[in-house]
Amino acid sequence: MTPFSIAGIQMRVNAGTSNVAMMKHKLDVLMSIYPWVDMVLFSELAPFGPLTRNAIDFPNTIEDEFREMAKKHGVWLIPGSMFQKKHGKIYNTASVINPEGEVIGRYDKMFPFLPYEEGVANGEEFMIFDIPEVGRFGMSICYDMWFPETSRTLAVNGVEVILHPSLTGTIDRDIELANAQATAAINQCFVIDINGLADGGTGRSIVCGPDGRIIYQASTGPEFIPIEIDMDRVRSSRERGVLRLGQTLKSFRDHKTIFDIYDKDKKLPFLDSLGPLLKPKQKTRTPSLTVLEQHPADELDK
Repeated sequence: MTPFSIAGIQMRVNAGTSNVAMMKHKLDVLMSIYPWVDMVLFSELAPFGPLTRNAIDFPNTIEDEFREMAKKHGVWLIPGSMFQKKHGKIYNTASVINPEGEVIGRYDKMFPFLPYEEGVANGEEFMIFDIPEVGRFGMSICYDMWFPETSRTLAVNGVEVILHPSLTGTIDRDIELANAQATAAINQCFVIDINGLADGGTGRSIVCGPDGRIIYQASTGPEFIPIEIDMDRVRSSRERGVLRLGQTLKSFRDHKTIFDIYDKDKKLPFLDSLGPLLKPKQKTRTPSLTVLEQHPADELDK
């Protein structure tokens, strides 16, 4: 067994003020109760909420505060994500901080939730990192998981745990929970999906194992979610199959088909026929009513 403990913090996020002080307080409380935790993950955009007007340059003093907190508690820390100003654009960026308080990398969300996450550019590079004597981890943010190419790329590069901060306050959370289970199963890995509350989402964070089964699902209130995971479960599942059945990564490796839909030069008429990526509008509007003639009530009784 290769144990490693990850705690998600599902907390209220306010879009109008900074949430950094509360995040630090929550981390202090978590570590006082669960001092054995090795890594802590917050939800997407937890520090400042989902407003692009809060975008800042990186590195910054807020990231420095999180670096100090990681070092203070000796944990790996992913403090959700923040909107980053970079090269004249805005990105949704998650920092990965090691127990020494060093930023070992940053991940820019590959699939902003367009057309709703307006004005946010897409990242182009994956974030994969190793923890010695533990295993390989990869970053994914919210809407990224709706595109299986992202998680499959992580898996075929050996990622055993997908760290997935989310911000979902919409009615499709049930679908995302199903996505998390499916992603874990088809890639034979752990998925740690931490959602926020209030302006940061509707909660219901979820942790799934490499067989796709739910290890824990949170409610809709504030929660600490400390989970000890066993990396040997990933290796066993990948070598012997999910529930000793489907060996998906081996089949993917051995399959000879070239999926030409990924050729950038290939014409895809059907996708082009779907039209531009815009917010849906009302297809029809209720026609205005025309009053033909008004009569006193007593006349209508005659």
